[in-house]
Amino acid sequence: MHSAGSVEELRVPKRRVPVEVVLPGGAARRVALFLAEAAPGHDGPERPGDVLNGSSAFIPALDEESGGMTFLNRASIALARVSAEVEPDPGGGFTIPNEQEVEITLADGSRLSGLVSYVLPPERSRLGDFLNQATPFFRLLERGGVTLVGRAHVARIALVSR
Repeated sequence: MHSAGSVEELRVPKRRVPVEVVLPGGAARRVALFLAEAAPGHDGPERPGDVLNGSSAFIPALDEESGGMTFLNRASIALARVSAEVEPDPGGGFTIPNEQEVEITLADGSRLSGLVSYVLPPERSRLGDFLNQATPFFRLLERGGVTLVGRAHVARIALVSR
């Protein structure tokens, strides 16, 4: 039998981060994800993108409208909108990032536009190389924050000429 103290010692500190998730068809929900204070793959705290690009099929979240726990099927999330503070640019160290202004059309016909910024080796630094990466979500900078876009829900991405 474990004492209450030993259970507390095993608990990983988490912080609540608000996220607006958009499901296929445009249904939006305000939820809170519970993120770790330290991320396994980079310096600093865990980010929503770490969870969405992780291995769990279902992501636990707190539904802000009902106040109850919910589990989101990661594959069904078309978009996740977060503040730029909780999903900062991963940065490229000493490398200048590639930036492309794009318009995205989702499979349900909805559209969004913004800026994708990425750092890849020079021989694989085209937008197509970035879009064909294996992670389920990519980062789009929109006015007002960051949108994590589910690659499986994208029907078309067009470059916007500046």
